[in-house]
Amino acid sequence: MVKVMQQQAAQSAQQMSPKQLNAMQRQLVLGSAIERTQVIYSGTVNPTANNLLNIVPQNVGLIKRFIIEVTGTFTAGAGANATLTDLGLANVLSNITFTDLNNNTRINTSGLHLALLATAKRRHPYSATGDYNTANTNSLSQMLNVPPAQWPVFQAQGTIDTTGNGTVRAVYEVPLAYSDDDLRGSIYANVINATMQLSLTFNTNAFTAAGDTVGAVYTGVAGTFPSAQVTVTQVFLDQLPVNQKGGAVVLPILDISTVYELKNSMFTAIPTGNDFPIPYSNFRDFLSTFVIFNSTGTAAGRTAGTDLNYLAIQSANFTNLIKAGPLYWAKLARDVFNSDLPLGIYYFNSRKKPISTTQYGNMEIILNASAANNAYAIALWEDMALLNTLTSAGSLAG
Repeated sequence: MVKVMQQQAAQSAQQMSPKQLNAMQRQLVLGSAIERTQVIYSGTVNPTANNLLNIVPQNVGLIKRFIIEVTGTFTAGAGANATLTDLGLANVLSNITFTDLNNNTRINTSGLHLALLATAKRRHPYSATGDYNTANTNSLSQMLNVPPAQWPVFQAQGTIDTTGNGTVRAVYEVPLAYSDDDLRGSIYANVINATMQLSLTFNTNAFTAAGDTVGAVYTGVAGTFPSAQVTVTQVFLDQLPVNQKGGAVVLPILDISTVYELKNSMFTAIPTGNDFPIPYSNFRDFLSTFVIFNSTGTAAGRTAGTDLNYLAIQSANFTNLIKAGPLYWAKLARDVFNSDLPLGIYYFNSRKKPISTTQYGNMEIILNASAANNAYAIALWEDMALLNTLTSAGSLAG
């Protein structure tokens, strides 16, 4: 059957558009390749002494994703108990960076972004059981650490007693390909003259005694992160189909020429009562954006929309594609997540019709704050781009 499909592809290749040819090549790969899951790193680290771990992926197959499992010990300081924050387990890793074979940084974002994105794509909390609504649905940590789960895939103590220890277990998906059936962004790794690198940064500010909790795992008292067991798994397609005439491996050319990017940007000096632009980079197709808005830079600065007048997506000619108040955006997020996002986090979903900055250029998210004092916003981007356009992908200032 595979041989017949290859013959049909060869006969009609000259009559096909690049997209049609890529679709046929993708089906050949999905129909004949074997998915393999291989552990590429397992070890114990001391995040307090050295919070950066660099891992070299295996140069084999068509890589789709990495799975990172972190099981660690957190030790609370003296004087008070430590309490799990509303973003909890997502912040065990503060940064994940992936650099591809061409030295392009495809992923440079936070553990929180990976947790939010994995949840959005599945329309339910990543690897959670179905009874998460029995917990506090405003809490991402509760959505991940589901009571009363019998299997501790995600694990975190709600409270760690003063000077006591608590065990946490967090799991992250680092996608290179968009999905199992959509191979855009996948990397053909069967090369010998280039290397990739996956870098994990453990959270050295996992405890915060007071103040902003956006990047914290626990709050209420200072503490340490003395040990962690890390396992990194590479998921890839092996035994790829081979062209019967030339013996070359059949690959979906457009898919492997596409970069699936996950990035984040921080914005400060946000005024009160005026439009503040958050620009989209050019030459990309944006599938989603999360915006975290903190109006005071403190724990109380993330609210249920009381510090925002509206959020909008605006085109280059100042046309608002959508302009709505924060509660309307919260309603749109509920339609996707079947739950509320944590306070201060807004979801811009363009998955069905990506925001193409190649076609429109200079697209922006507009944030208009009703209250802002030491405010900041963090934009978490999910986009796709062709490799040969990235070098010219600039963005005009807002």
